[in-house]
Amino acid sequence: MATEDLLQQVKELVKQDPVLSESVSGVDFEGPKLVLYCKNLNLLAEGGEAVKELARKLHKRFMLRPDPQLLMEEGEAEKRIRELIPPEAGITAILFDRTTGEVVVEAQKPGMVIGKDGSTLRMLMREIGWAPRVVRTPPIRSDLIQGIRLSLLQNSGRKLETLQAIGRRIHRYPRARGDWLRVSLLGGAREVGRSCLLLQTPESKVMLDCGVNVASEDRAYPHLEAPELRLAELDAVIISHAHLDHVGFLPYLYRYGYEGPVYCTPPTRDLAVLLLQDYLEVGEREDKNAPFTQKEVRAFVQHCITLEWGEITDISPDLKIALYNAGHILGSSVVHLHFGEGLHNVVYTGDIKFDRTKLFLPAVTSFPRVETLIMESTYGGPDSIQLPRPEAEERFLQLVRETMEGGGKVLVPVFAVGRSQEIMMLLEEAHRRGEFEGEVYLDGMIWEATAIHALYPEYLSPSLRRLIFQDTNPFLSEIFIQVKKPEERQEIVEGKPCVILATAGMMTGGPVLEYFKNLAPDPRNTLVFVGYQSEGSLGRRIQKGWREVPLRGKDGRAEVVEVKMRVETIDGFSGHSDRNQLLNYVRRLSPKPSRVVCCHGEENRCLSLASTLHKLFRVETRAPPNLEAIRLR
Repeated sequence: MATEDLLQQVKELVKQDPVLSESVSGVDFEGPKLVLYCKNLNLLAEGGEAVKELARKLHKRFMLRPDPQLLMEEGEAEKRIRELIPPEAGITAILFDRTTGEVVVEAQKPGMVIGKDGSTLRMLMREIGWAPRVVRTPPIRSDLIQGIRLSLLQNSGRKLETLQAIGRRIHRYPRARGDWLRVSLLGGAREVGRSCLLLQTPESKVMLDCGVNVASEDRAYPHLEAPELRLAELDAVIISHAHLDHVGFLPYLYRYGYEGPVYCTPPTRDLAVLLLQDYLEVGEREDKNAPFTQKEVRAFVQHCITLEWGEITDISPDLKIALYNAGHILGSSVVHLHFGEGLHNVVYTGDIKFDRTKLFLPAVTSFPRVETLIMESTYGGPDSIQLPRPEAEERFLQLVRETMEGGGKVLVPVFAVGRSQEIMMLLEEAHRRGEFEGEVYLDGMIWEATAIHALYPEYLSPSLRRLIFQDTNPFLSEIFIQVKKPEERQEIVEGKPCVILATAGMMTGGPVLEYFKNLAPDPRNTLVFVGYQSEGSLGRRIQKGWREVPLRGKDGRAEVVEVKMRVETIDGFSGHSDRNQLLNYVRRLSPKPSRVVCCHGEENRCLSLASTLHKLFRVETRAPPNLEAIRLR
């Protein structure tokens, strides 16, 4: 059905319904959804069976927006909101968006603004005409979060135009015929880093992730020169999670012609902005030319369409997607893609953790249908067995106690997102049990990333969520100290025994190097690796036993750091599944796929996992190299 034909069909159906014909003043697209502009407050407040029936007939999702003539004057509307919402809700901001007819209510306790089954919101709509959108007040102050929210509000007119254009492209009349489906590996095949896949149908082209390899210079970026990829023809980009090896090259697309949407969860959007901005800042400090600028990062935010887990969405005439918990980092998602009318279903895992952790539940394994599984193989080799999580946690706490009792300091290179918060929650829980006394210094982007974690408790484990909702937010524990200025680092190095969590996780840059230079020569100190160290990174070299490490000094010259500190690796904290967990994931997957494609792992690990899966489950398996295309249907 052509775009204008669809809009006309909706208008005709609206005219035929006595309730809708009296209530709806206009129809338009807003991204993948259709919008009904309402001049009837009751319809706007209640949603109405008529709207649900319309959605069932067309198999489309609808949003309700108020007709501009309904909107109460902003000053009076704010006054009424504050009168109707109990003070206990803790309203911290009220912002009006006349473009969409929304009023954003920021509150410490959003549930009290929403009311039981949305009753308070419906009452507000009837009173003020505006459509309330409730957001949580950040428990930890975050300039980044406030910046994203204000940017979206201030540019809402441009955002709406973008969404309307995206909607017209999604609901266009199909231009091609055929029922084939293929995937091209543009990065992250038989390697870790620069993950990027291109899914093609006769009608659509969709990219899954677009990352960089920060530990490599000659293999840093995905193969966007592949002949099958033309940015102007790309329908959508789907980001599984915010790590740079999955999102770090995304803004480049907007620099060179892409104008389409990016789909991800809300925390993935926020974390991606944080990591992309840091990537630019690190490049500037090291005099490296970045492949994009802040302008393209802002373009990503303006074109981003956030989805909650389980929300099914059209992204092109013949493709629908839904995102599900991947258990890897905050907001990380397994992507389920549905092609045609039941023709083929693809599950792309991104990075998964099939185990319960301090932060998350295990990755989702149940889907409506699965024919092809595209899965990570980071720890897919026969020797890739991690310690069980309880043993890893006890081992870490033991190292901390031994080091601090011996007068030393524990340095933990961490990724700002995920591993940092896992270690924080372990130490906080030990502190609550009386098993850890001391200070934990957080350096790099860890505090800002933690602020984003605290903002999205619905994406965390039930036990952690309960603590946050009971006003016992473990992220705000007294043991955590944010390092705000570089000058503070020398005081920490010279101070009493402590734990230091510092970025970057592979020691490829960041504040961890400054601590390492100062702490490495002292055998009382301990360096603990709790995350993956890719081949070529400084972290991998130290893991291999290098005892003299060349590093760039402040004057730019190379200096050799002698490593006398204790070096330990604890694999059980990884946000990736080990080999047994990967096999169990496929074993538990429902329904079973007929094909498995292994990627995101060193070559021998991809090949080993593919071979084992074939033998165990009697399914077709592939571990293709980069630039290979596979016909899935």
